[in-house]
Amino acid sequence: MALSQRYRLLAPLALIGAATLVLAGCTEGGSGDGGGGEAKGTVRISGGITGVEADDLNASFEQFTEDTGIKVEYTGDKGFEGNIVTKVTGGDAPDIAIVPQPGLLKTLVDTGKVQAAPEAVEKAVDENWSADWKKYGTFDDTFYAAPMLANLKGYVWYSPKSFAEWGVEVPKTWDEMIALTDTIVEKTGGPAWCAGFSSEAASGWPGTDWVEDLVLRQSGPDVYDQWVAGDVKFTDPEIKDAFDAVGTILLNPDYVNAGYGDVKSINSTAFGDVASAVATGDCALTHQASFLSANFLDTQTAAGETPTVAPDGDVYAFIMPGETEGELQVEGGGEFVTAFSDDESTQKVLEFMASPEFADARVELGGVISANKKADPSLASSEFLQEAMQIMQDDSTVFRFDASDLMPSTVGSGSFWKGMVDWIDGKDTDTVLSDIQAGYEN
Repeated sequence: MALSQRYRLLAPLALIGAATLVLAGCTEGGSGDGGGGEAKGTVRISGGITGVEADDLNASFEQFTEDTGIKVEYTGDKGFEGNIVTKVTGGDAPDIAIVPQPGLLKTLVDTGKVQAAPEAVEKAVDENWSADWKKYGTFDDTFYAAPMLANLKGYVWYSPKSFAEWGVEVPKTWDEMIALTDTIVEKTGGPAWCAGFSSEAASGWPGTDWVEDLVLRQSGPDVYDQWVAGDVKFTDPEIKDAFDAVGTILLNPDYVNAGYGDVKSINSTAFGDVASAVATGDCALTHQASFLSANFLDTQTAAGETPTVAPDGDVYAFIMPGETEGELQVEGGGEFVTAFSDDESTQKVLEFMASPEFADARVELGGVISANKKADPSLASSEFLQEAMQIMQDDSTVFRFDASDLMPSTVGSGSFWKGMVDWIDGKDTDTVLSDIQAGYEN
């Protein structure tokens, strides 16, 4: 989806000495037309990461700059997804772009301005990531973009202290999770779940994450892949089954919307605000990606303290279970690093960003994880993020990229988002599924 906060985490390769670089007097901008191959003093990077995370990203290059003499300037743009294609086609491309969706990456590749990844970058990705990650940066058998950071989705956030008080445990199957919900409703006398779909022009995207999780867990990765490819339609039974499963929670007035109102209040609740309700105890359960761990740092418990994110703390999370205990099928997101210049300095920056050294540098600064198998999970800034990173690196984990990010934009960030809002507002499921499928015709 087009929201940078949904994505945070990934990287690969090794530092290169500065002895052979001649940097004085070099130009600083990206030409967008393939560059000239000569080294430059400053490499410009653009993306949708802003705020503190942008500062941390810039800080991740400090050692690289010291070792190579190449200065890296990252500039975050809240409107990146809507602006980057215009800049590229207008001749104002950065040297490197950090792209949060494979669909947008494909659009940029189609402009003819994107450079194929250097051999050293491709080698690093082959060694350090699963084949799926490389596939998302490859089009027409040409590899263009290495993964950077990763975001693990499908978490259910809760209060360990409340669970202990109620005498309940983390569920291991979907049916156990529904039973847990009923128990919480009985013990509290109110809804157990809270949800927020509001995200300005991107409203509805949190609902797509719910559906994607259920398609993967109920029907498996093969059906998920066919759905992404358009071979399984939204109107097919497998997708309706996923909607029906999600609806047992999100359309049930006995289950939602704790701390905010009725079912329809989901659409008026900002997606990140649910962290506050969980922290204060007004909401027992919420479904959101790993990035929510950072949102809790800006909230307070009922006692007015910053909540601790730990298995025995104020808040923690478990992966939403599937139908069978022990299966680990997860979806997530991440950014991809692609270039519009082929000069020597840009290539060295690309190589560094594809290295475990870059991943370690950024992960150690906090708030993010990496799926780079050679990155060090112990550097992650919390026990939760360490566990999330280990899941991403585990060869046994069935991982799939966020489906809506892989679908054509008229569907993934168009009719699918809008359909989720309409569904919460009360439009019947069959009509919503037909409306979403119609996005392929636009």
